[in-house]
Order: sequence, then C-alpha cells, then structure tokens
Amino acid sequence: MNENTENPGNAAGLPPPPPPAPPATPADEGVPPIKWEREVLEKLVFATLKEQRANRRWSIFFKVFMLVIVFLAVVSYFDIDLMGGDAESLGRHTALIEIEGNIEAEGSGAASVVIPALNKAFSDSGSVAVVLHINSPGGSAVQAGMIVDEVHRLRKGYPTKPLYVVVDEICASGGYYIAASADKIYVDKASLIGSIGVLMDGFGFTGAMDKLGVERRLLTAGANKGFLDPFSPQSDKQKQHAQSMLNEIHGQFIEVVRTGRGKRLKETPDMFSGLFWTGARAIEMGLADGLGSVDSVARDVIDAPDIIDYTQHEGLQERVLKKFGAAVGSGAIKAASDAARPALR
Repeated sequence: MNENTENPGNAAGLPPPPPPAPPATPADEGVPPIKWEREVLEKLVFATLKEQRANRRWSIFFKVFMLVIVFLAVVSYFDIDLMGGDAESLGRHTALIEIEGNIEAEGSGAASVVIPALNKAFSDSGSVAVVLHINSPGGSAVQAGMIVDEVHRLRKGYPTKPLYVVVDEICASGGYYIAASADKIYVDKASLIGSIGVLMDGFGFTGAMDKLGVERRLLTAGANKGFLDPFSPQSDKQKQHAQSMLNEIHGQFIEVVRTGRGKRLKETPDMFSGLFWTGARAIEMGLADGLGSVDSVARDVIDAPDIIDYTQHEGLQERVLKKFGAAVGSGAIKAASDAARPALR
C-alpha cells in the first residue's frame, strides 16, 4: 500500500516520470546553442540577406527604367536624331509622308505634323522626290490650307524635286484639297476621289425643348453671339451669314483645284458639287493622272525604289498622356466644338 502511494506510476504500469531539470546556474551561461538552433539562425540570416539583395536589384531596375523613360521623353520632345544623321546617309531615295484619317489639328493630317515632315523631306539632299500617301475623307479647311501653302513654298524653293500624291482608299474633300497641289496624283481604279465642297453640320433641339418644357436661358452681349447655338432658334440672317462663309471657302477650294490641276481638268457641272468618283473615272475627268501605288511610283516614275518614311509619328509623351487619359477632356471639348466649324469632308 505504501509503495503504490509513493509511486503511482508503477501502480498503473507506467514508467516513472523523469526527474525535474535542475535550475540554471551561472555556470551554464556561455554554453553554445544546440545544432538545430544554429541552423535556424543561419537560415534567418541568409533569408534576410537574400531579401536585401532582391530589394537592391529591384531598386536599381526601377531607377534604370525611369532614367530610360526620361531619356526617351527628352529625345521625343526635342526630336533628337539618335542615328547621328539624316536619311541622306542612306543615299538616293524616295521620301514618303503618310496622311491617314481626318485632316484636323491632331493626328497624321495635322499641319503641325505634316509641315515639319515636308520640310525634312524636301531639304534632304538624298531624296529625289516626295510622295504624299493620302487616305483621308477630309476635315479642317484651315489645316488643309496651311499644308497647301507650305507645299507651294517648298515647291518654289526646290523646283527640281517633284511632289507626288498616291491615294489609298479615299482622297476626298480636305484630302483632295491637299492632293491638288501636287505635281501628279496616282490612284487605284477603285479609290474614291473628289467631294469638292464644304459643309457645316450640327443639330437643333428647340422643338424637343418645347415639348419637354425646357427653357433655354442664354445671355449674350452682341446680337449674334449665340450664332449656331443648338438650343436656340436660328434666324434667316444667321443662315445667310453661314452660307456666305461656306460659299467663300468653297470658292477657295475650287481655286486650289483649278490652279493645281490646270489644263488637265475637264470641268463638268457636277465637278465642284460635292460628288466623288472612282479612281478610274477621276483620271478621265482630270482629277488624277494615273494608276499607281507608293512602290510603283517610287520604282517606275521616280526611279528611286528605296523609300524612306519621313512621317512625324506620335511621340512618347503623347502616348503616355493618352494612356493615362489626359486626352479625354480635350477630346470632349473638341467633339462639342466641331459642329460649328466649316469642314471639307
């Protein structure tokens, strides 16, 4: 009975519990850690070092990346030539400039884009001719007029360097306004050519506002300051004024075509009515000179099959701004104001 009471583990058939560990003594201090503790510490140290190296590498990467972005932005902004020279180093060639889409203040049809390209193409001693490759339904009369004025100036300054136009799908209205200033115009037989006219379009909501009971409150200083306001009625005087402006711009357009095409033009009553024709019919009417593509004109007409593109492409900063939506506001403003602007399209 006494044995079971003193050692209960034996009564249950279990081994006796281990004796309690002796308390730590000052003599135990300084004893090195056991093996598994050392391994854990080493792993922690190596993991920390590895993370620090990775952070440094990413930091260096992002710094280099930002430097590259800044460098490209500077190159794009100041139009720096990274090749160390112009296209003249490539020898005798045909200079190509692309005009794609609407003729407007932005894009490849903008005067601020086309005019610098024209200057580079004409001034390059290696280019023997300049080709405008146009695929445009038209657009701003102002932008087209600025390009035509520059073409006339450059043709006088470089009388031995011809300017040709090659039409893709369409060269109408403002596009043809530009094309008419060239020495010759080449088309595909199915291209659309012409639309020599001017329009000013928009909408009027006065009837809908009356039905909805909406009152337009417009205050102006000047009797015609609200001219072309879509929410106000249009008077006969304002219509006559608008028509007078369109007729004036139309007359300028006709004069550009007659001056550019000269005796080749076989005028008909419908030629300046705003109609357009196929490339094959345009050749018969004197609106174009022949069939051809950029390659065939460079090879067979200019005798310079090597083609160098002088088109001023969108820079890095513009792409970055548009990527982050900086152009949304200006696009909305432009869309709201385009209806009140005479257009060659």
